[in-house]
Amino acid sequence: MNLFRIHKALLPAASIVFAAALGGCLTTPGPTIAGDGRCSATDLQWAVGQPGDEATMRRLSRESGAGLVNPITPTTIVSRDIRQDRLRVYLDAGNVITAVRCE
Repeated sequence: MNLFRIHKALLPAASIVFAAALGGCLTTPGPTIAGDGRCSATDLQWAVGQPGDEATMRRLSRESGAGLVNPITPTTIVSRDIRQDRLRVYLDAGNVITAVRCE
């Protein structure tokens, strides 16, 4: 019975240590989407001919309002489903943007 009392006394301390350890598992929130997440590619033709680097993709994501940016290379298998929240950025073999479409 004495052993049970020791474990019972350590329970609050163990709970605090456990909660603190789980606090390290928290992740930072992802980027926020302005608007309703629907894609609009009307003002994105400036990107054609630009390199498909991270900065350009982030700018396209921000300006399109899309919830998902999908880079498409010549070897990418593309599904035929249409999503209103997806921006597809078509790239050539040299990683240069050839087209930008909401599909």
